[in-house]
Amino acid sequence: VTTGQVLSLLLLFGVSGWVSAAIRYAIPEEARRGSAVGNVVADLALDLGRLPGRRLRVVSGGNKKYFGVDLTSGALLVNERIDREELCGALSPCSLSFEIVVENPLELYSGTVEIQDINDNDPVFPSSQARLEISESVAAGARFPLESAQDPDVGVNSLQTYQLSANPNFALDVQTRVDGSKYAELVLEKELDREEQRELNLVLTALDGGSPPRSAHVQIHIDVVDANDNAPVFNQSTYKASVRENTPSGTLVARISAYDLDDGPNGDIVYSFSSHTPAKVRELFALDSATGELRVKGQLDYEETKLYEIYLQAKDKGAVPGVAHCKVLVEVVDVNDNAPEVTVTSVYSPVPEDAAPGTVVALLSVTDLDSHDNGLVNCFIPPGIPFMLTSSLKNYYTLKTEGALDREKAAEYNITITAKDSGSPPLSAVKHILVQVSDVNDNAPKSSQDSYDVYVPENNMPGIPILNVSTTDPDLGRNAHLSYTLLQGDTAFGHLFSINRENGTLYVLTSLDHEDQVEFSMMVQVQDGGFPPLATNVSVSVFVTDLNDNAPMVLYPQPNTTATYTDAVAPGTPAGHMVTKVVAVDADAGYNAWISYTLLQATDPSLFSVGLHNGEIFTARQLREDDAPEHTLVVLLKDHGEPVLSTSATISISVAEMVKEVLTDLTDVAPANDSRRHVTFYLILAVILVSAAFFITMLSVGIFKCYKWRQSKELYNSSRSTTYRTPGPFHHIDAVRGGFTPPSFYHQVYLTTDSRQSDLLCKKPFTSSPLGSRQGTIRNGEPGLYHQIVGTASRLPTPAEQAQPNTDWRFSQTQRPGTSG
Repeated sequence: VTTGQVLSLLLLFGVSGWVSAAIRYAIPEEARRGSAVGNVVADLALDLGRLPGRRLRVVSGGNKKYFGVDLTSGALLVNERIDREELCGALSPCSLSFEIVVENPLELYSGTVEIQDINDNDPVFPSSQARLEISESVAAGARFPLESAQDPDVGVNSLQTYQLSANPNFALDVQTRVDGSKYAELVLEKELDREEQRELNLVLTALDGGSPPRSAHVQIHIDVVDANDNAPVFNQSTYKASVRENTPSGTLVARISAYDLDDGPNGDIVYSFSSHTPAKVRELFALDSATGELRVKGQLDYEETKLYEIYLQAKDKGAVPGVAHCKVLVEVVDVNDNAPEVTVTSVYSPVPEDAAPGTVVALLSVTDLDSHDNGLVNCFIPPGIPFMLTSSLKNYYTLKTEGALDREKAAEYNITITAKDSGSPPLSAVKHILVQVSDVNDNAPKSSQDSYDVYVPENNMPGIPILNVSTTDPDLGRNAHLSYTLLQGDTAFGHLFSINRENGTLYVLTSLDHEDQVEFSMMVQVQDGGFPPLATNVSVSVFVTDLNDNAPMVLYPQPNTTATYTDAVAPGTPAGHMVTKVVAVDADAGYNAWISYTLLQATDPSLFSVGLHNGEIFTARQLREDDAPEHTLVVLLKDHGEPVLSTSATISISVAEMVKEVLTDLTDVAPANDSRRHVTFYLILAVILVSAAFFITMLSVGIFKCYKWRQSKELYNSSRSTTYRTPGPFHHIDAVRGGFTPPSFYHQVYLTTDSRQSDLLCKKPFTSSPLGSRQGTIRNGEPGLYHQIVGTASRLPTPAEQAQPNTDWRFSQTQRPGTSG
C-alpha cells in the first residue's frame, strides 16, 4: 500500500448539525514525516479556498500529534514517527483515531488511520542456547516443547514457522496457539541410544513471513540419560479458570495435579512453567512447585489482556526426569477500574452576554477504557446555570447556552463537567471549563436621584461648581464611560450654566440675580459610550436665594429731581395729625425688603415724628404761631438685611395760613412736562371700571384676601428658620401724590363711600419662574414678593368750598382694614 492511499471510502452520514462524516485511511508504519495520508479536503467535499478562514485543525488523542493538514493542498500529512509495535503491540489491526474541526460554521469529522505492519523486527529467542535431557528409554513419538521465539510484528510479518537442522532422531512439529502464535516441539522419531550417542547438538531456526523473511537461531544441546520408565501424568490436559482484574496478589487461580507411578525420586513431582510460557505471564502468575497452586502475582488488566494461556509442566526427580505438560486458560473478568476521561476539544470564550440560547461554547469528548456497562459514560453539569450539555455522537458532547446571560450578574462561569460511567460502583471524572461573559451595552446610566434641587445665593462668583450629578453604569469599559450634556429645553441657559462632560459637575458661568429670576430648570442628559449609546435624563432645578443687595428706593418724594415737593400743614394743627408720607420700595425679598423709617434731621425735631414701619409723618405736638414757616425733614430708610442698606429722603413742609398758598405751592411743584400728568385720568377710568364689577367680585375678593392674609402670617412666622426665607406681610405704601408711580406699575383703584377719598393699590410685577413647579408652594405664600402701594387721591376744592372758613384742605390717608404700613 503506497503512502496516502485511501483504504476505506468516505462514510457520509448526518449525525448532527456539526458532525458530518467519518473517513478511514491506511498507511504503513515508519512512514516518513510529511508523507501524505490522503486528501481529506477532497474526501470530505470541503471548499479548499475557504480553509484559511475556517480554521481547520486536526485533533488526535494522546500527547503526540501524529497528523496535520496542508491547507494549500488539503492533504493529511504524517507529523511524527509511527511505530505500530509501540502503539498497539500485538493488537491487530492497529489504528489511530483523529478528529477534524472546521469552524464558520462549526463542523466535526472523525477519521481513522490504520497503521499497517512492515517486517521491521527479527524473531528473538529468549536465549541463544537450550539444553534438554532425554532418557534413552523414551519411546518414539515423544514430544519435547522448545523455547518459543518472539516477533513483535503481526500478520504475515510475524513468526510463521520453525526449521530444525537435519538429524536422524528428531523431527520438528510446529503448533499454533489460540492467539495464532507459533511454537515448536521436538518429536522423537527414532529412540535414543545413550551407548551409541551421549549427546546431540541441533539448530532451531525461527522464520517470519516477511519478504525477504527474517530469522533467528538457537542452539539445542540434548543430553541422553538413562531411562526413567514412567513420566508424570496430569489429571487433565487443560484447566480453565476466571479471575477479576482487580484481584489482589496471592489469590488462588487454579490447582493443577499430576501423578507418577514411579517410586522414590523418580515419582516425586515438581511443577513449573513450561519453556514456551511467555515471560510476561510468569510476571503475572506464580506457581507453587510442590502443590501445583497457580496464584496471582502481578496486577491483571482486562483492558490489556482478556485471556491468558499458561503452559505448565510436571517433572519427576528421577535421574532422567519424566515430564508431563498441561495448559491453563485464565479468563480475566472486567471490573470498573478505569474512570472516564474528559477531553476538551475546543472552548469558545468569552461569550457575549446577548448570545442567543443554543450558542456553542465548547466541544468535549469522553473515553473509558472499561467495557460494556463499565465503559458507558454519561456527562452532566450542575443545575442553576444557563448552560446545557447535548450529545449528538457517541462519546462527544457539546456545551451550549441554555438561557440568557447577564455579565452584570455573573462575569464568568467556572463550569464543572462530571463524567460518570455505568459501572458498579460507578466511577467519575471532573473537568472544569472557565467561560467568560463579554459585556454588551444593555444598561442605561442610573442616577442616584431623579431630580436635584440646588440653592445658589445671588451675586455668586462666576465659574463656581454648584452640583455634581452622580450616576453609575453597571456595564464595563467603553459601555460604562459616561458623558454629561446640558439640554437647553425651551429656554437656553448655555450662557448661564455649563456641565463638565466627563464628571458631571455643573458650573454657574455668571453671577445670578434673585431679583431678575428666582428659578432655573434644566435637564442633564447622561449618555454612555456604547453602541448604540444609552442615555438617562436628570432634572435639575436651580433656585437663586436672595441676598440683601438692594437699598430701599424712595418713590415719594422723588429723589434726584430738580422739582421741589412741598407738603403743607395749617397753623394750629393738633398733635398726631398725619402731614405726609415717605413712599419707598426695596427690590429684595422677604426680610431683606422690610423698611424702617427714622427721622434723621429736622428743622424742629420736636415738631414732627415718623412712623417706624409706614413712613408716615405726624405732628408730634400742636403747631404754634411762633413755629418756623418752612421745615425740612431728612428721613433715614433702612432695610432689615445683613448688612443693613439704607437711603434717605428729604421732605419740605410749609406752615400756611391759607389753602391758596398751598395750592400755589402744589402748582409750582408739578413740572410742566411731566410724562405722568395723565395718571389722574387713568385712575378715574379705572374707578369706573372697577365700580361696575364691584358687586360681582366682592365675595371672591373677600375670600381671596382672607386666604392671602392668613397664609402670609404663617410664612412670616417660619421665615427666619428656612434657607429660602419667605417675606413678611404685605407692604402697603400710601402716596399723597398722583404722579409718583413708575410706569412699570399697574393700578387698581378702590373707592370709599366718601367721594373725596379713594384707595390706590399698586403692584410691582414679579417675574415668575419658567417652570413654576419647584416653588409653587413658596410663591403662593409670598405676598411680600409683591409690593402694594395704597394711597389716597385728593381732588381740588371748588371755588365755593375754598371760600368757606375753617376748612382744612390737608392730604390724608385712609388705610384699608387688615393691612399694615
